Amino acid sequence: MINKKINQKRNSWIRLALGIVIIVFLNVISTQLFTRIDLTAEKRYTVSDETKALLRNLDDIVYFQVYLEGDLSPRYERLQRTTREMLDEFRVYSDKIHYEFINPSASEDPKDRYNTHENLKARGLIAAEVREDDAEGVKFQIIFPGAIVSYKSRELPLQLLRPERRATVDQMVNRSIEDIEFNLAYAIKLVTNEEKPKIAFIEGHGELALNETADITQALQENYIVERIRLNERVNILTEREESDSGKLAIRNKYKAIVIAGPDSVFSEKDKFIIDQYIMHGGKVLWLVDPVFASMDSLQFGGATMGITNNIYLDDMLFNYGVRLNTNLLMDLIALPIPVTSREVAGQPQFDFYPWYFFPLVTPQINHPVVSNLSAVMTNFVSSIDTIRIPGIKKTFLLNTSPYSRSMNAPVYINLNIMGYEPDEAMYTEEFLPVAVLLEGQFTSLFKNRIQPSLLYSKEIGFVEKSAHTSMIVVADGDVIRNQLHNSKRYPLPLGYDQYTEQTFGNKKFILNAIDYLIEGSDLITIRSRELKLRLLDNTYLKNNELKWKVINVAIPPLLVIIFGIIYIFIRKKRYSA
Repeated sequence: MINKKINQKRNSWIRLALGIVIIVFLNVISTQLFTRIDLTAEKRYTVSDETKALLRNLDDIVYFQVYLEGDLSPRYERLQRTTREMLDEFRVYSDKIHYEFINPSASEDPKDRYNTHENLKARGLIAAEVREDDAEGVKFQIIFPGAIVSYKSRELPLQLLRPERRATVDQMVNRSIEDIEFNLAYAIKLVTNEEKPKIAFIEGHGELALNETADITQALQENYIVERIRLNERVNILTEREESDSGKLAIRNKYKAIVIAGPDSVFSEKDKFIIDQYIMHGGKVLWLVDPVFASMDSLQFGGATMGITNNIYLDDMLFNYGVRLNTNLLMDLIALPIPVTSREVAGQPQFDFYPWYFFPLVTPQINHPVVSNLSAVMTNFVSSIDTIRIPGIKKTFLLNTSPYSRSMNAPVYINLNIMGYEPDEAMYTEEFLPVAVLLEGQFTSLFKNRIQPSLLYSKEIGFVEKSAHTSMIVVADGDVIRNQLHNSKRYPLPLGYDQYTEQTFGNKKFILNAIDYLIEGSDLITIRSRELKLRLLDNTYLKNNELKWKVINVAIPPLLVIIFGIIYIFIRKKRYSA
């Protein structure tokens, strides 16, 4: 009996020791292995592989000073909480991520608060004035929904909440939450780069003016140095040449990408040569070219106009790279409405809106980083695109018309009177006509076998007949990048915003994605294109059904407890009464 007790005691000690060893072993293993389980449908709390790679390659501390602290309204608290959670996720993959949340209005001294606010504005953050209605009345508060990101001796402002015309605060906060990973990751990428990449808008061929591209220029300047240049047949305008000690000439592009937006004048052969050689040295181009010229100004004054071929002599160049811009105009039943004067009331004109079939709303038909989760893009007298079979060039159509389209070859007679009649749907049978295409691969120079021998072997020219792997995007409408100007005050409006219908379309996101993809590739663009569905409460529904939900929340839990108690007592009586 005694031996049995001794054995039991010994076995107990063995089991205890074994349990301690197993626990220690599991803890050691857990410090070496890391995994997380995200049960959300869209993997909201899963950091992308691209972001993980960026974080793991950091060689010094990236410090976030986030100015979302203090007495915030619930909607801004959601943005604060999401930002903190994402930064915590970043810290899991890199100990180089540090952050603090700061209340910019913490001081009780008005002068100190003013100086702090002015300092943040000078450093690039945008203030937001918040109005809150409560029992004590209306309260105004100035907040800075952004952060200052520091790395070594560099810093940059990061605006977490971006003002959007005609958008409510809730809508802006929701979009900011959707983009939180991209914004934080892209800020890390920018602040750790030695300098901002440079891009250039080409001028001198009737391209869109600065005020017509003002909004996209301002948006691009957050991440890039944006310049406007005229080629003027200068060989060194897009490239720079440096001769080594051995006498070898190195030619490098000055710009990561160039934008050719809405030209209406002829490109000389020398200017085409300069662009061609820029591409041959790995340059990226965003082409936004109108194959057919048509103007709404003529329609407004005369009610009719003609769409004519826009002869700017880029056809051979684009054809050589693998794309043909068709000299037609597309009509689509899914189109932007425009205001038309229908009557007068008290001497004032009254407007009705009718779909203007020459302004198709184009959408993507594929899942590609440039166009993923992109809303409809507004166009203005757009044409279709065909691609040419060229070995080694990959073509991806990015934007298409709807299944209810038609094409009309130039010259095209355009008359506003068509809006007075029901469209004949039998005429709109062409489906998904492409209007934007991405070309990727190694391009052959347009001037191969055409250049004079004296230039072919010129060290100063440095002619290249086959490019390195590069890419370009071609859009058959220059107005995709053009922002509207306010009707009376003529200041630039946000790109994609239509002041007549007061709708915002996907033009701005498309252009930003296109430039980012050309320069950075698909890594971070994939993060921005990811859609996070924010499941918000329907406040109107809750208000109308307030009593029902109060009863459900108060009565159901105790009722369930009573029911389970009755069932338990019944089972217990039945078991022990036998």
